[in-house]
Amino acid sequence: MANMDVLNNIREAASFIRGKIDGEPEIGLILGSGLGIIAELVENPVVIAYENIPHFPVSTVEGHAGELVVGTVAGRRVILMKGRFHLYEGYPVEVVSFPVRVMKELGVKKLVVTNAAGGINTSYEVGDLMLIKDHINFTFRNPLIGPNLDELGPRFPDMSEAYSKRLRQIAREVAESQGVKLQEGVYIGLLGPSYETPAEIRMMRTLGADAVGMSTVSEVIVARHAGIEVLGFSCISNMASGILDQPLSHEEVMETTEREKQKFLRLILGIIPKL
Repeated sequence: MANMDVLNNIREAASFIRGKIDGEPEIGLILGSGLGIIAELVENPVVIAYENIPHFPVSTVEGHAGELVVGTVAGRRVILMKGRFHLYEGYPVEVVSFPVRVMKELGVKKLVVTNAAGGINTSYEVGDLMLIKDHINFTFRNPLIGPNLDELGPRFPDMSEAYSKRLRQIAREVAESQGVKLQEGVYIGLLGPSYETPAEIRMMRTLGADAVGMSTVSEVIVARHAGIEVLGFSCISNMASGILDQPLSHEEVMETTEREKQKFLRLILGIIPKL
């Protein structure tokens, strides 16, 4: 895709969304498998199906609704992706991260990303919430490859603080005030869609990963390129392959996120006013 096409596509998508909403959103949220429940917090929501937004792809995964929700949460203007896009669906990396570009064009300054992840750290339990302090990009794809558009960000963006220390401190304080146990660790993002083998999980633990999933890293790279501050959470929906003697399934992921959603909702609701 030529550079001007990218810019035009971002602007056309943002212009379409702007025409449907009042005011400028300041906080973006990208919700992972089973976590779309957060959309229920939005007051006076404007709901826009992805398929109606110019140049937006459409999510094909169970638990990902495929719509933007724009409105107010705890007094803050938010734009929320109910369902995200994944490399394993066959989308190029720049398409997976395209909505973050559109959020930036609309005025978003902070981004909250959530995902359902497998626990690699053996001290974790199913149902734990993990604050993401860093990530390892094992997709071996980078959405910034190709000519750089200076209008969007620098050629070589700094990733030394991919997940904002300031925002993580806010999250820890809110979790403590609510009595929510919050793990903190490193997320490793893979291509998928197959789950990892036990040998791969042992390798990832050696590398310093605490949780594994199939999303998030591309979106965060683009957000940091765009100068957006990022806060990330993983819901530990299952223990990764080989830790417990049982097979893995997407149904288990959905069941866990359903069970833990109220805890997660309260936490997000407590954090948003302080961002």
